[in-house]
Amino acid sequence: MTDTSDRARELADLAARFPQLHAPQRWAWGGIDAQFSAVLPPDELITNIHLVGFSGDQVVLCRDARGHWFLPGGTREAAESIESCLARELREEAGARLLGEPVWLGAHRCVTDHPVPYRPWQPHPEKAWLWGWAEVTVDSEPSNPDDGEQVVEVRAMDPAEAQRLLTHHRETWWRELVALAVESRRGR
Repeated sequence: MTDTSDRARELADLAARFPQLHAPQRWAWGGIDAQFSAVLPPDELITNIHLVGFSGDQVVLCRDARGHWFLPGGTREAAESIESCLARELREEAGARLLGEPVWLGAHRCVTDHPVPYRPWQPHPEKAWLWGWAEVTVDSEPSNPDDGEQVVEVRAMDPAEAQRLLTHHRETWWRELVALAVESRRGR
């Protein structure tokens, strides 16, 4: 068997085990059609980076002023590297820092029907949202910049509780994303 067919079988198995995560999605808030894949996109397409952060065996979640729980991460700035964006977003939203290299799980490949990019330097109409996991430590308060989400609570919790709290999103794929991160971490 070739490496290509092994990889194709691995990707098909992953999609079968996490069907909601891999299902085509419509993110109406951004006029975005999205599709998750474990095949990583080219760097120039990545506009957003998000992380399942593990503090010990617990998952770090942030709660904003509206009461919504979310995984830390956000939008890349102009000419910002993936690593710099991740470090900045962890500090801004969770008061956290990386303790090791992130493991990239995959990305949502996205196409927007908005006429202009969200930020002038971003690719358009195609882009990608990168998802991963890493060991983190929460060692300060979120910096809460004026142009970001206003985080009112950061909490490390059991992965099952994190999955439950992420259900405010109508998209049930969030639970599968956390489950995939837990599985990937156990495999290392």
